[in-house]
Amino acid sequence: MAPEIITLERIEPRPWKNGAGRTRELAVHPRDAGMDDFEWRMSLAEVAADAPFSAFPDVDRCIVLLRGAGMHLRSEDGRLDQRLGEPLEPFHFSGDAALHATLIDGPSSDFNVMTRRGRWRADVTPLSDTHDASACAAALLLCRSGEATISMPGDAPRNLQSGQAALWRHDAPALHIAPSFAATLLLVQLRPLCQDAMP
Repeated sequence: MAPEIITLERIEPRPWKNGAGRTRELAVHPRDAGMDDFEWRMSLAEVAADAPFSAFPDVDRCIVLLRGAGMHLRSEDGRLDQRLGEPLEPFHFSGDAALHATLIDGPSSDFNVMTRRGRWRADVTPLSDTHDASACAAALLLCRSGEATISMPGDAPRNLQSGQAALWRHDAPALHIAPSFAATLLLVQLRPLCQDAMP
């Protein structure tokens, strides 16, 4: 199946209510789902100031620093205390507790994926070398820098440029991913954990 190509800068950012950042939603399942009833959701956030992160009960989260010095995430009870300062290093955590984000050294941008616990799992893999990805229920390949060639069974190779993402909302095929020299990408593969979670 051919992917949907998303150009990140064409997505209108939504400002946070507290004014501390902006979010670009890349994809949500089901398509018309809101923040209370999504099965999975992928987005980009630009964090401009120290800010609280809302709690999402029964949701598993993964955050990946894309640009900037990053932030320090801490829950009120101190059980979660994590420095997010290494680019393209996925950090998985529970969305049950509200967090506070403190910027390390100026604004930063990050990628976020959220999945409904017990129904979906997100495998998040940073890439800089050639990679063969297995088929899965849904997937997104984000090109952070450089470019990459994507090959799929029965389809002509496609190029992905910096600032673009390839999205398969369902029936993501096996992929051969060939990044250019010094390219950095992020691959998200979404897998259902129960039969009725399938699209």
